[in-house]
Amino acid sequence: MKNFVKKYLQFCPKTGRFVGFGKLNGLSRLLFPLVGIVAIVWVLIRVIPKPSRLTYPCVRTAMPLASGFIGYLLMLALSGVAFFRSKKSFRYYPIFFLGAFVVFGISGSYLTSSYLSWQPTVNMTVVSNQPMGVAKGIFPGRVVWVHDSTAVNQKCNISSWYLPANMNQTKVDQMLSSALQSVTGQTTDSAAWVAIFKYHNNTRGKGAVNYVKGEKIFIKTNATSAYQYNSDLTPKSNVSETSVAPVLAVLRQLVYVVGVPDSDIYIGDPLKHIYKHLYDVWHGEFPNAHYLDNSGFTNLGREVVVASTTAKIYYSDKGTVLRTNSMTSGNAGSPVLQNSLYTIFETADYVLNIPQLKGHQRAGMTMFAKNHLGSQVPDASGADYLHMGLVRPYGLSTTDTSTYRRTNYGMYRTQVDLMSHNLLSGKNLIYIMDALWGTDYELDFPLKWKMQPFNNQYTSSIFVSFDPVAIESAGYDFLRSEFTIESGKDFSVQMPAVDDYLHQAADSTNWPAGIKYDPNNTGVHVYSLGTHEHWNNATDKKYSRNLDPINGTGIELIETEQIATSVANRENGPEYFQLYQNYPNPFNPSTTIAYSLPEKSSVEIKIFDLQGREIKSFTLGAQSAGYQRVVWNGTNDRGNQMASGFYVYRVKASSLGEGKTFAKSAKMLLLK
Repeated sequence: MKNFVKKYLQFCPKTGRFVGFGKLNGLSRLLFPLVGIVAIVWVLIRVIPKPSRLTYPCVRTAMPLASGFIGYLLMLALSGVAFFRSKKSFRYYPIFFLGAFVVFGISGSYLTSSYLSWQPTVNMTVVSNQPMGVAKGIFPGRVVWVHDSTAVNQKCNISSWYLPANMNQTKVDQMLSSALQSVTGQTTDSAAWVAIFKYHNNTRGKGAVNYVKGEKIFIKTNATSAYQYNSDLTPKSNVSETSVAPVLAVLRQLVYVVGVPDSDIYIGDPLKHIYKHLYDVWHGEFPNAHYLDNSGFTNLGREVVVASTTAKIYYSDKGTVLRTNSMTSGNAGSPVLQNSLYTIFETADYVLNIPQLKGHQRAGMTMFAKNHLGSQVPDASGADYLHMGLVRPYGLSTTDTSTYRRTNYGMYRTQVDLMSHNLLSGKNLIYIMDALWGTDYELDFPLKWKMQPFNNQYTSSIFVSFDPVAIESAGYDFLRSEFTIESGKDFSVQMPAVDDYLHQAADSTNWPAGIKYDPNNTGVHVYSLGTHEHWNNATDKKYSRNLDPINGTGIELIETEQIATSVANRENGPEYFQLYQNYPNPFNPSTTIAYSLPEKSSVEIKIFDLQGREIKSFTLGAQSAGYQRVVWNGTNDRGNQMASGFYVYRVKASSLGEGKTFAKSAKMLLLK
């Protein structure tokens, strides 16, 4: 094989790159078109579904071969026309065609290298364990990371990764439960939520008060691709965004544990649409929640979002960076000084921003902060000017030049304004990140990660924190450690200054000269939104508080590896069996009885009147671990409607694994 390559293919002795073919004998004449066809097919297969693969070494090698062969085919066609017109053969056509191949190959190589010249050439270098800023949280700087490889289908057809069938909802429910308890230091979900609301309300100046019924909660999702849609509202599978399972887990916690009526919950990405596979699952269990959509589908149960006339964001660059038409003509256009938000951010008492962990070709990475670009109302020309505050405003574009790259530290960053706004991050109850399907950049399929503990599997994780800077800092460390230049994936995360906004959000001494972040236009500045640092290495993943729990400052990363039948679950079985208050309550004509099981159990539900007489029973048989529910329509076993009054429901679960039996009761009110 080596002799074959040496004889028929020529490589540069210094760079090792392919430069041409050897002598065109009979075999090489056959090899030449074969290599050209293979190169074209390879480029098309790799680049069409994912344009950023133009950066991959294999594609960059194939591009000159492919473009050269296309030139060869064009010259062949022209020569054929000339031949049939002149009725004369070309004696020297091999040399002529080879010359065309070389010319087109060189030009293809030049265009490709020019197109990719803005890509980073080395991996980003960071300084480990040098925390900055003031850590936030009940346990300051704590970021909880829960990983369970079985929470997603590791062997799924990647073209349909987003379908609910490819996620184990029970596992995701358990992961969120574990994370909430760990981030608060509590042993039950209900106690965790009390701690969450009290901490959040206290930081907002409302006092250490719990959730009060009637308060509204907005769940902000990330729907990158949903500005375009099919008539049946199915997504593009090569776009990674907030998945169905984490949001459903949050809904179950809010309704069944906290007691929030689903009619007080709003869900969506205001700038986008809600896809069918999401709506069907969320609405199927919580039909009274409000599903927000940018432009309609009211006939499909969506509600149109409304732009606010009073809620605004004021950009702290004062028009020096963000300008109209900036994405088409550089810095041309008028200064953009402010923008409107949607009314949901005014009316909601709390916000839960649930993004997906991924890289980004303009910002380097996208999590909580950048997800709020979709919280702003676009003007007539769109809202592309917001990109001008990112690291690489033009993204994967040939119009990008060094003039418009923003890869220096200490430059104005859009994300800091978003993280400082009192209606956006200011109302954020707790930070919950969907990392079930992490990926390299925003327009790519979910990827299997090589780093430990993923070991060539999907990330299948959830992150939770009170500290908005700490959780994005941890996400950045995961992304930059996985998607290196050598990884063969998009490595936009390696651009310089990707974490500049985290430096500035953590410590105001890193703010650009002449800029004070005040997106609320109040004259009040928040000089530290949280803490930022980098871990010691990608194997140990230790931050300052991990290395020194007593005196350390900065971040504390708590890693939890979930397993299906963990010792913790077996030992704390009674803690994990929960009976929730029925909803709605009072009710008419029906209500939902919800509960959670620590493991597979045989379940029986009975309903009694206040005299202790049994009026209704449900024999449900074996049910899997996790959340379960039953709807009672207010009738007895004979189908007769019951009168208004109080009733008692009792759930009895017998474990099929360890033989334990759990039973709890609660009261409900039927009110006609």
